[in-house]
Amino acid sequence: MSSAAGFGEQAHTVGRGRVAEDAAAEWLEAHGYRIVERNHRNDAGELDLVAEDGDTLCFLEVKARSETLFGPALAAVGPRKRRRVARAAALYLALRGGSTPPCRFDVLAMESEAGGWRFTLVKDAFLAT
Repeated sequence: MSSAAGFGEQAHTVGRGRVAEDAAAEWLEAHGYRIVERNHRNDAGELDLVAEDGDTLCFLEVKARSETLFGPALAAVGPRKRRRVARAAALYLALRGGSTPPCRFDVLAMESEAGGWRFTLVKDAFLAT
């Protein structure tokens, strides 16, 4: 379990996001992913993490919550967010050129708990629409 220390203490959303994303990348690498890129931005949107899981290129949406007052982190990846991520991934692949490897969309939900994070990884969480 990675430390959630500093997450709730960050004054700005960007700072909290960076703390959570660092923990997410560390956790994913410990579970066999190889991080290719972080915070990729293009004209279609942003990809939190691009990683390889074996031969599969994964576009990961990371959602972290310090509390579940507004619902679990996983619930924050709704249809609108999925469409944005899918568009950003399509443009990422187009700009990358070459042959397209097998791809999927994963969601990593993180919820702060005493002394660290509770991670929930959903592989192949949604399809591009």
